[in-house]
Amino acid sequence: MAAAETIHAEAPKPAARLAPVAPGDRIFNLDMLRGWAILGILAVNAITFAWPIAAGMSEASRPYALTGADAWGHWVTDVFFEDKFRTLFTMLFGVSIYLVGGERFDEARGLLLRSRLFWLAVFGLVHGLALWCGDILLHYAYCGLIMMVMRSMKAGKLIWIGGGVTLMWMLLATAGPLAMNAAPVDIMAEVEAGQVGVTVKDILATVDAYRAGGLSPWIENAKAWLMVQGFSLFLIPVTIPLMMLGLGLFKSGFLAGRSPVWVYLLLAAAAAANLWTFATNAWAEVLAGPDADPTGGLASAAAGLAPLVTLGYASLLILMTRFGLRAATSVLAPVGRMAFTNYLTQSLIMASLFYLPWGPGWMGTMGPGQLWGVVGAVWIAQLIWSPLWLSVFSMGPLEWLWRCLTYGRMVAIRKPAAASVAL
Repeated sequence: MAAAETIHAEAPKPAARLAPVAPGDRIFNLDMLRGWAILGILAVNAITFAWPIAAGMSEASRPYALTGADAWGHWVTDVFFEDKFRTLFTMLFGVSIYLVGGERFDEARGLLLRSRLFWLAVFGLVHGLALWCGDILLHYAYCGLIMMVMRSMKAGKLIWIGGGVTLMWMLLATAGPLAMNAAPVDIMAEVEAGQVGVTVKDILATVDAYRAGGLSPWIENAKAWLMVQGFSLFLIPVTIPLMMLGLGLFKSGFLAGRSPVWVYLLLAAAAAANLWTFATNAWAEVLAGPDADPTGGLASAAAGLAPLVTLGYASLLILMTRFGLRAATSVLAPVGRMAFTNYLTQSLIMASLFYLPWGPGWMGTMGPGQLWGVVGAVWIAQLIWSPLWLSVFSMGPLEWLWRCLTYGRMVAIRKPAAASVAL
């Protein structure tokens, strides 16, 4: 979600001359893809505002039936959104490490990058404990400290290493469900018998605790946040390769739309084939009901190829921008320019609606179908609010605060008068 910073100078700049990138110097494709990512992430995160995060751990803990609109809502989210947009967000964050920090020999920009990541961690702690346990900012901050060591690698090396490790995880995620389905029945019975999961009763008790008022929602959120932080440590080997792959694709020109057309078409076609396989098999599982696997693990196997779909989505948007449909993709760019503000305001809106004391307390009342109405309303609000704000200001309000803290001084937020009429 980090916006692009100054990248045009070939020699290191003195620290005093470093400044946020001017609106006219921004890279359109990065803003556009970031906007796509931030909107898609809300569709996935919505269920973890509407229900305790443990509700999604297994079918046994799901407190709503997948029938009617809820079946459709769950299917759309699972097939077209789950893991596809977080993956893109992670890749783009890898790009921002380089755009902010420059080459490793650039001491001034390296110091700026470390300051930026420190304040990102602070924002992540506040966000996670005060609003929503599923915060990813803290995870990005400490992964960024690792990624900054590799930011001067050549494009090919970044793609081979980052893409290779990501491919390995994809293959494991694909082969795992198929292997489990092929395991002898008695072995699988023993595995399932040894699992101690969260029950629906546990989930409903947690919902009551969230809605009890006072400090209760923050206490429950803090407990869930601790659990998520433990899990996030195991995601470091997944996150770092994705950041490397994203930076490699940027340095190679892929994200700027300079790769051969056949590369984008091939990725889009592969993604479409995977989505078709996943969609048909996932719907068969929905129709079969809980504890049934009519596809022999094929739906779960197809889900493991989420990064491929991410690249397919990006390829389509890049081709649209490149071949005359920039007017359509440009609606996403303002959302991406304010991705930090939009990500955090998504949490503020959703937490206020579902469990914070001043809201209506909707937690535990909506399934996946109804949630799409809430998600759509927030999407519309952010698609309208972002360009309106940026018609007057050069960056989002939280982007401005983050930059002031990062640079250790006040930075300009309002556009010059002559430029305020143009978006």
